[in-house]
Amino acid sequence: MDSCKFSMFSSLCLIIILMVVSGDENAQLLLVKEKVSLLSFKSGIVLDPEGALASWNSSNIHVCNWTRVKCNNSSSQIVQLDLSGLSLRGRISPALANLSSLVILDLSRNFFAGHIPAELGYLSQLRQLSLSWNLLEGKIPFELGFLHQLVYLDLASNRLASDIPAPFFCNGSSSLEYIDLSNNSLSGEIPLKIDCALTDLRFLLLWSNKLVGHVPQALSNSSKLQWLDLESNMLCGELPSEIVRKMPQLQFLYLSYNDFVSHDGNTNLEPFLASLVNSSNFQELELAGNNLGGQIPPIIGDLSTNLVQIHLDENLLYGSIVPHISNLVNLTLLNLSSNLLNGTIPPELCRMEKLERVYLSNNSFYGEIPAALGGIPHLGLLDLSKNKLSGSIPDSFANLSQLRRLLLYENQLSGTIPPSLGKCINLEILDLSHNEISGTIPSAVAALRSLKLYLNLSSNHLQGPLPLELSKMDMVLAIDLSSNNLSGSIPTQLGSCIALEHLNLSGNMLEGPLPASIGQLPYLKQLDVSSNQLSGEIPQSLEESPTLKQLNFSFNRFSGNVSDKGAFLSLTIDSFLGNKGLCGTIKGMPKCRIKHAYHSLILPILLSLFATPFLCVFLVLRSRFRRQLAIFNQGDLEDEEKETKELKYPRISYQQLIEATGGFSASSLIGSGRFGHVYKGVLQDNTRIAVKVLDSKTARELSGSFKRECQVLKRARHRNLIRIITICSKPDFKALVLPLMSNGSLEMYLYPSHGLNTGLDLVQLVSICSDVAEGVAYLHHYSPVRVVHCDLKPCNILLDDDMTALVTDFGIARLVKGVDESSTSKNDSVSFSSADGCLCGSVGYIAPEYGMGKQASTQGDVYSFGVLLLEIIAGKRPTDVLFHAGSSLHEWVKSHYPHKLDLIIEEAMLRIAPSAMPAYCNKIWSVVIVELIELGLMCTQYNPSTRPIMLDVAHEMARLKQFLSNPPSLLIEEEEASSKVGAS
Repeated sequence: MDSCKFSMFSSLCLIIILMVVSGDENAQLLLVKEKVSLLSFKSGIVLDPEGALASWNSSNIHVCNWTRVKCNNSSSQIVQLDLSGLSLRGRISPALANLSSLVILDLSRNFFAGHIPAELGYLSQLRQLSLSWNLLEGKIPFELGFLHQLVYLDLASNRLASDIPAPFFCNGSSSLEYIDLSNNSLSGEIPLKIDCALTDLRFLLLWSNKLVGHVPQALSNSSKLQWLDLESNMLCGELPSEIVRKMPQLQFLYLSYNDFVSHDGNTNLEPFLASLVNSSNFQELELAGNNLGGQIPPIIGDLSTNLVQIHLDENLLYGSIVPHISNLVNLTLLNLSSNLLNGTIPPELCRMEKLERVYLSNNSFYGEIPAALGGIPHLGLLDLSKNKLSGSIPDSFANLSQLRRLLLYENQLSGTIPPSLGKCINLEILDLSHNEISGTIPSAVAALRSLKLYLNLSSNHLQGPLPLELSKMDMVLAIDLSSNNLSGSIPTQLGSCIALEHLNLSGNMLEGPLPASIGQLPYLKQLDVSSNQLSGEIPQSLEESPTLKQLNFSFNRFSGNVSDKGAFLSLTIDSFLGNKGLCGTIKGMPKCRIKHAYHSLILPILLSLFATPFLCVFLVLRSRFRRQLAIFNQGDLEDEEKETKELKYPRISYQQLIEATGGFSASSLIGSGRFGHVYKGVLQDNTRIAVKVLDSKTARELSGSFKRECQVLKRARHRNLIRIITICSKPDFKALVLPLMSNGSLEMYLYPSHGLNTGLDLVQLVSICSDVAEGVAYLHHYSPVRVVHCDLKPCNILLDDDMTALVTDFGIARLVKGVDESSTSKNDSVSFSSADGCLCGSVGYIAPEYGMGKQASTQGDVYSFGVLLLEIIAGKRPTDVLFHAGSSLHEWVKSHYPHKLDLIIEEAMLRIAPSAMPAYCNKIWSVVIVELIELGLMCTQYNPSTRPIMLDVAHEMARLKQFLSNPPSLLIEEEEASSKVGAS
């Protein structure tokens, strides 16, 4: 009996052992299978620019250690594969379907082409699938409908076409929370049937496709929906009132640019707006570009007070604006343009004190512009153009300190231009054209230096001379004063409008000569002075202009010879009609008579006889002046040495620095430059320091640089400037002791080491650039001794523990004494030379005027900051562009602006945006990227006087930082939802 039991026990043990061995073998086989699958996937990659998949090789046994691969702790099976944002090129291998335990698959923000493998539909455990921002094409495989555990699905921004497969939405599972198929070419109807219940759906983004039909009734089952974006399709029918009524958590609703109509035969908008009243967190409503008819009902004022944007433009709405709309006290944008609205503009709009942009153009509003609009403190854009408004422009607009764009053209406005508009110091566009405005152009308005885009006062009844103050508009791109009654001469000072590209003075009563300075404008493309009473010869400078493309001199009193060369090469007689005194080689123009030229030799001879004595006197005076200047400079040097001796620092001995840095060992070295080396160390009190040691071989040559940096760091105190702890100076050793910045420099984040993923996102980069702008603005305008940094670049921007940026390395800074806030660019500079061995900046960041021997100025720092902005967005070192494209970074970016920016924006988003970013962030970030490009281009303009000052740059960066730091509350909720998916 006992032997029988023993035999049975032995058999059972053997079976268990065999099962365990078999289980181990199966597990090993599964791991091998997953490894083979990843290697198969890698074989389909034709380009891995970052070398991210270098660790994926057969010799590396443990796939769980491979880059961007995560495994389950217990089974060691792959549960997450995140290869987002690596710029990979190739095709997606079907072998990924063998990763049977995969929960997260993220291949977004790459350049994968070809079709989506149908085999991905067999990843039964998959909860998050993101293939967005690639080049995928073809159909969406219906097999993806088999993914019953799927929570997050993002196939946006590809080239997918054909219909959305029915199982995609109706697969018997209600687990989907996020669906984004936007920005493709999908067609057909939205395949959501009445028996489909996506009860957990919170985000549905289908914008920019070719979808047709009605919004499916089954969507009303998605009562948790917060974000519905169907914009830019071909959907039709009545607005989906009954559907959205059952979405109390709805926050964002985008239905613009479809073919929707309102209720009751397209006459009643009230039922739809009533269906949104119970959505207490509602924030944005976009219904633009449909065929919506009816009036704006008073119930619009009963929508959530959280509402910040309303877009009802480009519809068929009629009637007046109901004053009840002013209940929406948090509204920042109101767009009712391009409708059939009439009546007067209600002054109650001023109750919406957070309004920033108001568009009421292209309607039939009449009456006067309410003066109350001048009481909206944050108003930055007001567009009342193309209406029937009358009366004068309110003086109260002077209170709009944030106003950037004022568009009042094509109305029936009368009176004069209020001089108080000159107080709108941030105004970039002023368009009052096609009205009945009379009087002169106020000098205060003509002196608006803030105008960056255009000034249009054409087609009015303005009279009087052109104000000399127009010359202060040194950043404006276009000036149109045509079709008025302006008289007098054209001031030569207009040549100071350096950025001007278009100038139209036609249809006035201007007389006298055309100034040669107009032809010397470096960017002028179009000039029209026709139908005036101008006389004299056409300046040679216009013919020699390398930029002029369109010219019109017709119907004036010009005389003299006109050639068909240079800028005149492509002109025809039509550009010169009505000038009887002109002759030349233009076809249709009378030939010029040949005159004897012998008398032209007499004047130069006489001038030379009289000029010789004056030249001798000038040389003698110049010699005396140079001697006085040498004495003056010597006094300045003595003063500087005296100031340096007066500076006092905490005492840290040379021996303490040796101990702190391990004898300045190689292991402590953290950086090198043309001035020497930087070492990290720890003092006895545990203070972490960085020691900047000047190279002993050049210490004597750079002693001036060392003193200068000591002066700057000691006197300048600002949260965004590196502070000095102490100095150590001996005859053969000079060092600066600074706090150690644990996060290194911006350089290492823009160009991370091979294989490291240390990039910064746009929010962080804007914050860093804002810090830098604040620090440099302090140096330029508020420091006890004004400072020009002269070497602003990524490696001279350090980041502390909180990622706050600090500007450092003042070795070649220039101290500017006696500069007040109102100083001009001429006074805001000091002379420099390279006699002390210091070049004024680094290649690629040096302002072009420095290369021509000009003075170092604050505008040079603005140029370097602009290069920094363009470098961050373009992802290119300025030297890379210089050596490969043969042009500056400014020229390279400007060649893409504004119509070829898509590729730059797309590549920037791949580098500085997190993976699986929602659609609304794409829109916001794209806008910010464009604004950074525009600011960078403004800062890097060739002429220093056209660049903004650093205070304005800092203000603009602070505005962008604020814009990004307060995104819609939905962004936080979505990130939380995404993190929950990843954790599960």
